[in-house]
Amino acid sequence: MTNQDETTAQAKDGLTRRQFLAGIGGLGVGAILGGGIMAIALPDDVYAIEASDGYLLVDTKKCAGCESCMLACSLVHSGKENLALSRIQIAKNALTNFPIDIAQHQCRQCPYPSCVEACPVGAMHVDPETHVRMVDEGKCIGCERCVEGCPFTPSRVQWNFEEKHAQKCDLCKNTPFWDREGGPRGDQACVCVCPMKAITLVNELPVQTDEGYEVNLRNNNWDALHFPIDDAGAVPPAIRNPAKFQAKKTDDSSAKIA
Repeated sequence: MTNQDETTAQAKDGLTRRQFLAGIGGLGVGAILGGGIMAIALPDDVYAIEASDGYLLVDTKKCAGCESCMLACSLVHSGKENLALSRIQIAKNALTNFPIDIAQHQCRQCPYPSCVEACPVGAMHVDPETHVRMVDEGKCIGCERCVEGCPFTPSRVQWNFEEKHAQKCDLCKNTPFWDREGGPRGDQACVCVCPMKAITLVNELPVQTDEGYEVNLRNNNWDALHFPIDDAGAVPPAIRNPAKFQAKKTDDSSAKIA
């Protein structure tokens, strides 16, 4: 483009393409624009990625570590209960105590998905209907760049060792072994099966921090069982004084954890 062409374009649009790219570059590789759209600047092009329509939030203090969510995830996607095929992951640390002994690792549906950018063939993509970040298994060539490109540990993109392709949480948008409608406007197997009700779906983009993807799902029934409702995460009195807990449990026999 000549200087004259740039001047003409600026007169029409108020901003030249080069100036727009320079402005985006000043904000970093990606910048959140109005309406939940992510603009990504590349050397010769600019494209926009809309924010996902849904996000999984977890209550790590309520999670019992039963791994029901992992088994359900594997079952609805792969037709078998195999923890290694789950797209949501539960990590347990036997060397620590409540409330930091269990961690839930779910895909964050990042507004700027590095896994999508890393894929050289477009297999990792944004669903045009729900804007969920997901894998087209038929296109995946097995390079695992998306697995390595995920900025979190453990990676929220996994390698399916049986079918030899990448996989990640799609909010149950594509569940061949489940007859319910999934996706952000449907059901998620992990949410439905969790006996502690420690996982929920929201439609608003969370704050992009670890804390932003956690939520307090505890209620008064939880308090009746002598577990903390607040996020201070104190050790439950049941652990400190089992006799007192048993007496309280007898008095409030109708209390439910969930």
